[in-house]
Amino acid sequence: MSRLTDVDLSLRLSKDEERKQLKAVQRRLVHLRLLLGGQIGPGELGPPLLVLFEGWDASGKGGAIKRLVERLDPRHVRVAQFAAPTYDEKRHHFLWRFWPVLPGWGGMAVLDRTWYGRVLVERVEGFAPEEAWRRAYGEINDLEKTLAAEGTVIVKFWLHLSPEEQLRRFESRRGDPYRAWKLTDEDWRNRDRREAYAAAVEEMLERTDTAAAPWHVIAAENKRWARVAVLRTVCEAVEAALRARGVDPDPSLR
Repeated sequence: MSRLTDVDLSLRLSKDEERKQLKAVQRRLVHLRLLLGGQIGPGELGPPLLVLFEGWDASGKGGAIKRLVERLDPRHVRVAQFAAPTYDEKRHHFLWRFWPVLPGWGGMAVLDRTWYGRVLVERVEGFAPEEAWRRAYGEINDLEKTLAAEGTVIVKFWLHLSPEEQLRRFESRRGDPYRAWKLTDEDWRNRDRREAYAAAVEEMLERTDTAAAPWHVIAAENKRWARVAVLRTVCEAVEAALRARGVDPDPSLR
């Protein structure tokens, strides 16, 4: 069974629907974020919230992250982006460079690209030996299990879109001088190897979808739908985590 081919890419929202739903879910996230941070409600720090983004090039990760954090106080959330590891980072275990940005109790962090690069780009492009990327599935599961055992709420997204829509977005960027910088030669090379990347994504979803850190595959053919779906999923994950700890997500604020 393929997780990617099962995604309903016909899902979409109009501008008016997105505006209405986005406003409501952003307001909800502000409430939950303040509750986790101890700024409202009982005043106790809630569990760390870690949101991980992966997806196809041009799948709208940046736009989804922007909508996720734009109503939050910048002091209450950290957004970290990860590209290819530097020379010094390569001298350490591949997970080493991610530790400094992980949130503590009452904190929230959003990672734009993650440790899953080990089993995606590093696997497909041959940047990691086969023995290393095969071992990485267990190492990643162990890390996420450890974080979850400490209380971290982990929300993992793969943003999925068709190759046809990806090409349309590539060409749109190429023709816009204010967005052309987003499109690189590497993006085109990755597109040419989509079949290999799809196989890597499928194995990643199969082997690292756990109770402690489940994957959420988001239909991103329509950016408006994807943005609302991302925020709603984060809110639902926080609400479920709070209830599991016996905490009311809607305490009296008086």
